[in-house]
Amino acid sequence: MDRKVVTFSLSLLPMMVSSGMFYSVLSIYISEELKANKMQIGMLFTIGALTGVLTSILLGKAADKFGKKPLVILSQILFAVVMLSYSLINYYMYAIPIHIIEGFAWAMIGASAPALIADLAKKGERGEAMGIYNTVWSLGWVIGPFLGGTLAELFGFRFMLVASFLMILAGIALSGYVLGKNKFKR
Repeated sequence: MDRKVVTFSLSLLPMMVSSGMFYSVLSIYISEELKANKMQIGMLFTIGALTGVLTSILLGKAADKFGKKPLVILSQILFAVVMLSYSLINYYMYAIPIHIIEGFAWAMIGASAPALIADLAKKGERGEAMGIYNTVWSLGWVIGPFLGGTLAELFGFRFMLVASFLMILAGIALSGYVLGKNKFKR
């Protein structure tokens, strides 16, 4: 097991736990707190997904041109902005630009993180490296939904969103340390 792959993958765990927290209760939050109906909720999710569709190839090219590390960090920063922004709004229409940022951030992490994993892996160990990365990714989605639902139930949606924001900040610091400390390929 490659230590660089494991440490980089683990640096993304706070973001993945936060994503699991966020998405497990997001529709309920949008409905109850932001007063959106089912069609409006669907529209918001479509806007985020469409943003990812329209930007993924460009972000992949940006990762090749500017390096994968900066895009990984930037995507985490954008996810932190999404969580904090959601905790501050009170009407679903204000969520439209947030979903655009969120779709952009997903496309960015989707293009840069797996490519960075491939760069970090030793020749002949890329499959295992992707398995490690995907395990950590999935672990976030195992932990996050229960944690998010529990925090939202006990302390409210906005508290859960601020907790997600803080977790992502910790992940950004960890990623910055891991990626800056090691002389990984771009």
